[in-house]
Amino acid sequence: MDLSLSTETNGLSVTVNATRIDAQAALKFKDAIHDALTANDASRIILNLTQVDFIDSSGLGAIVSIKKNIGAQRQIDLCALNPAVDKVFRLTRMDSIFKIHPDLDSALRVG
Repeated sequence: MDLSLSTETNGLSVTVNATRIDAQAALKFKDAIHDALTANDASRIILNLTQVDFIDSSGLGAIVSIKKNIGAQRQIDLCALNPAVDKVFRLTRMDSIFKIHPDLDSALRVG
């Protein structure tokens, strides 16, 4: 899974460079995020999903797993969810678990 990392003043921005996080991609996604976060000790991670058009339960489970694995001292926020991906987070009530920002600029301002 291809990710782009950018160190910002108030966190690490991780952009997912893929259109789908589904059963086929979920394990690679989770491993790539794990590797990226192991190499960086940022206390706040902003997961930018602007390119993701589809996420299924496996992808959602991978993001929840990442949240659990980063520990309580680190925070993960989401940004730039397209309507279909946003709908999955709202239907599963994961919008109450994750802070969701409309875009990266908004997420960075909140910091």
